[in-house]
Amino acid sequence: MTRFAILSDIHGNALALEAVRKAVHASAPDHVAVAGDLVLNGPDPAGAIDVLREMEAAGAVIVSGNTDIAVADFDYAAAFPWMAEGVPDTFQAATEWAQDALGDDRVHWLRRLPAERRLRADDGTMVLICHASPGSQTAGFDQTLDPDVIVERVSRTDARVIACGHTHLPEVRDLGWKIIVNAGSVGYVFDGVASASWALIDIHDGVVTAEIRRTEYDVLAVANAISARGLPGDVYRAATVRTGKLVR
Repeated sequence: MTRFAILSDIHGNALALEAVRKAVHASAPDHVAVAGDLVLNGPDPAGAIDVLREMEAAGAVIVSGNTDIAVADFDYAAAFPWMAEGVPDTFQAATEWAQDALGDDRVHWLRRLPAERRLRADDGTMVLICHASPGSQTAGFDQTLDPDVIVERVSRTDARVIACGHTHLPEVRDLGWKIIVNAGSVGYVFDGVASASWALIDIHDGVVTAEIRRTEYDVLAVANAISARGLPGDVYRAATVRTGKLVR
């Protein structure tokens, strides 16, 4: 059996990441992967990157998300293509603050991350690590997505398992021939449960089993740190962390 731990959407929440790292270690995975959106919105992007670099040095695979493009290079059209009328000032303020908080060395590390990685279980089963969907950091597997669009998106890869995030809504979607494992969000979850979400995948002789795990952390401490920062929109970001629901 080969075990994969999948994390996604840290969003600058280093406290949640540390808690999940301990839980992941206890689950004894063979591979650890992080599916992007690492720094934007949370109060400690530098701390999150430092933990992620330690995880990378220990063998974790890390890919980039759409908000990482925004923070690294201020390419808002690439990061948020659905915002045709322009990116709100609240987004730009948080993005600029995050880049300043990271410093040059961490920003360079963020820029070098790949958009996708592929891992294989001992039996040869391929697992694709991506942020939103195969070939895209912005077109995700929304829960209301048309089934034909889902089939089109999963068909962009030969991987049996697609491990992703982006929607901040953790779920395992078994299509039969493909399995989508959306790890949700470590630091900024939207499903109404104010705790970190991540995923565990076991593969043995072609059989794939996957489950969503939840890890508690000091949600109020992180929400208070966001509020204390005082950026435009921070009152909504703090409320999102505190409630586990998107507030805007």
